[in-house]
Amino acid sequence: MSKNKSLMFGMGLLAGVVGGLIAGVLYAPKSGEESRRQLKDAACELYEKHSPAISEAKKQALESVDLMKYKLERQLRKFTNMVKSKKLLKAKELEEMDDEYNNY
Repeated sequence: MSKNKSLMFGMGLLAGVVGGLIAGVLYAPKSGEESRRQLKDAACELYEKHSPAISEAKKQALESVDLMKYKLERQLRKFTNMVKSKKLLKAKELEEMDDEYNNY
C-alpha cells in the first residue's frame, strides 16, 4: 500500500508543478502568443525531463486498474454463483414442498 501512496504523492506533486507552471505563464505580463509558446516549451521540457517517471506512473496505474478489474470480476463471479446456488436451493425446496403436497 505504501507503493500506491508514494505513487499518488508523486502524481500529486507532478500535477502541482504543472499547475504552477501554467498559472505562472498565464498570469505573466506577456503577449498571448509569447505566453503560449513559453507554456508549450515549458510543458515539452517538463515532459522530456520526467518522461521515464511519467511512463512508470502510467504503467503502475494501468497495472492497478487491471488488478482492480480482475478483483471486481472475481467478486462478481462469486456473487453470481451465490445467487445461482440460492435459486437452486429455493427451487429444490419448492420442489420438495410440491412433492409433499402431491403425496397428500
